[in-house]
Amino acid sequence: MSDSGIRVELSVDAPGACPVASVSDEAGAAVTDIARSSPDENGQVIEEFTATSTGEATIEAREDMEKVFAAGDGARYQFTRSRTDCVCETVETFDCPVAEMRAENGQLCMTFHAPDVDRVRAIVTRLKELYDGVSLRSMRRNGDVDPVDSILVDRSQLTDRQQEVLETAVEMGYFEYPKGANAGDVASELDISVSTFAEHLAAAQTKLLDSIIAE
Repeated sequence: MSDSGIRVELSVDAPGACPVASVSDEAGAAVTDIARSSPDENGQVIEEFTATSTGEATIEAREDMEKVFAAGDGARYQFTRSRTDCVCETVETFDCPVAEMRAENGQLCMTFHAPDVDRVRAIVTRLKELYDGVSLRSMRRNGDVDPVDSILVDRSQLTDRQQEVLETAVEMGYFEYPKGANAGDVASELDISVSTFAEHLAAAQTKLLDSIIAE
């Protein structure tokens, strides 16, 4: 893959990793149009988002959320948080501003641009150290008009169990947005614990990621 700029989309399937992901999980509402202020002198950030009306009662019951605008199919909310309490800030410590964010059912999806594959690898590695459920959803090279990047991957590097876990997650819609199944659903289907599922999935993704973004 050419080191001429890469558009990356990844997801974090861990509501506790991000306040807006937590809101989407609790309220069962889609969260979009996420915006943040610059941190103040105390490192506090004001964040806003739009949520569908289905979660209005749950969101407004939270003391940390304030409605700032109402519309027919949803509303705009605002809250204050610490600068360090978010996935997006972790990505941006690698000098890669987050271009787009959205959340639904506890899954946070974000898009950012990286200068090279080494930066992508470093970001994904760091996120996996901090959060569960980190998945690289797509990468597009600079200048590509087709979002499908054809890369041959040797699946023999996966153990039988890792391949089974990965295939089951795909079949059940774990990587879809909005997701068709959560970690507990897939783990139950495989008759394993959620922690075991996460362990096998992380190992499989690491092996495939190394193949996909290898120079």
